[in-house]
Amino acid sequence: MYDIIIIGGGPAGCSAGLILVKAGKNILIIDDDKGMTKRAWIDNYYGVMGILGSDLVETGKKQVIKYGGKILSDTVLNIEKQDMGFKVFTDTDTFAAEQIILATGMSVELAEKAGIKIKDGTEPRINKIIDVDFTGKTHVKGIWATGVVAGVSAHTIMIAGDGAKVAINILSEINGQRYVDHDIIKA
Repeated sequence: MYDIIIIGGGPAGCSAGLILVKAGKNILIIDDDKGMTKRAWIDNYYGVMGILGSDLVETGKKQVIKYGGKILSDTVLNIEKQDMGFKVFTDTDTFAAEQIILATGMSVELAEKAGIKIKDGTEPRINKIIDVDFTGKTHVKGIWATGVVAGVSAHTIMIAGDGAKVAINILSEINGQRYVDHDIIKA
């Protein structure tokens, strides 16, 4: 069983995955490779002088893998609540996790199938989003959402930051105190 399965491997999902795996969590990111960031040119990302969205996404995935995270290219068909956590059904397999993060971009289809509350979107071309609180929690205990699908503005830097925020909130809840991820320069 994974500690956390993240559905979506774009900036929100991989940013959350990076924080979680660095904190020692056993994570799996399942990505269907349909994210909108892969088709973007990004020239408004702090600290980056312009990058293809596909390169940014691949770099994010490499960072997650570097720290021991697993990434699977597959399509999630459904999520079911179990006595202990959740089952995630894909085109090819079934996985179990204690918690789930939905980072599904513009799509609420999976959330709707799983019975998660949806509401009207506020961004142009984003008709529906998952109803989350300020931490990223949905009304289903153990399911979180991040990025565009959680109502964050569709700017790569903002959705990456939201993924990190949700991961920090999950770790803080698990640990019972605020979690901080600060890397320092080694002397």
